[in-house]
Amino acid sequence: MNGIFIYYSLTGSGDVVAERMKEKGYEVRKVISARRLPKKFFFRVLSGGFLAGLGAKDKLKDFDENIADFDEIVIGSPVWNGRFSTPINAVLDKLDLNNKKLRFVLYSGSGEAPKALKKISACYPQAVTTVLKEPKDHPDELVKI
Repeated sequence: MNGIFIYYSLTGSGDVVAERMKEKGYEVRKVISARRLPKKFFFRVLSGGFLAGLGAKDKLKDFDENIADFDEIVIGSPVWNGRFSTPINAVLDKLDLNNKKLRFVLYSGSGEAPKALKKISACYPQAVTTVLKEPKDHPDELVKI
C-alpha cells in the first residue's frame, strides 16, 4: 500500500512522528502555516487554542494538495484546545479524502483529544485514530503507530 503522512508540528512532536512514519515507508509532507503564532508559550497556546476552538483554518505555505497517487492518507496534528490545529483544519478543508484509507495520529500534552475524536467520528467514520502523549517527550508512545 502506498501511504503518505501529512502533518503539522509546532513543538517538534509531529516531527518525531514523521520520522517514525518515514521509517515505516510513508512519504512525509509537512504543513507550514503562513500564520505566525506568538513566541511566548503561554500566548501561543492561548492564541492557537482559541482559534482552534473557532474551527479557524490557517493559510498554508506551498501546500501540495495532490494525493491521487496514495491509497492511504495519515493526518498528523497537535491537539489544541481538544481539537485539530488550525493548519490541519485547512488541510482537511482542501483535500478530497473520499475513497482513501484514512488514519489520524494526534499528539497532545495529556494524551487525550475528546473533541477531535468526536469530529473524526462524525466527519470521517471510517478513519482509524491514534492519540499519543507528546511523543517528543514520551518516545515510548511511538509504539502505538
